[in-house]
Amino acid sequence: MKKAIYKELVAASSRPLVLSILVGGDKYGYEILKHVKRLSNGEMEWAGGMLYPLLHRLERDGFIDGYWEVTEGERPRKYYRLTARGRRQLSTDRKSWRAVHATLEVSWRGGGVSAG
Repeated sequence: MKKAIYKELVAASSRPLVLSILVGGDKYGYEILKHVKRLSNGEMEWAGGMLYPLLHRLERDGFIDGYWEVTEGERPRKYYRLTARGRRQLSTDRKSWRAVHATLEVSWRGGGVSAG
């Protein structure tokens, strides 16, 4: 049985994860949910109730643009694309996450600073 990832970590990683997924091209919500699950080897299964408020916030903040597309015989889908502002934010997020990751790796190897 897989252990759940802490909600706080999921929340903190949600923006850079969605922005990273959209670097690969425009996606609609369900596609993003499938990408998250696939990228995490099933460790992260987001629900629409978590994703759609995030997408609305990212759109409101100018990191993504949404547009509707209608395909014959299917219901309309709202697709999301990364904006220039979103690309800049993703670059900032990557630097921040790499710094956090590097710090944790040092700490986990016993490189923590001892009280003195």
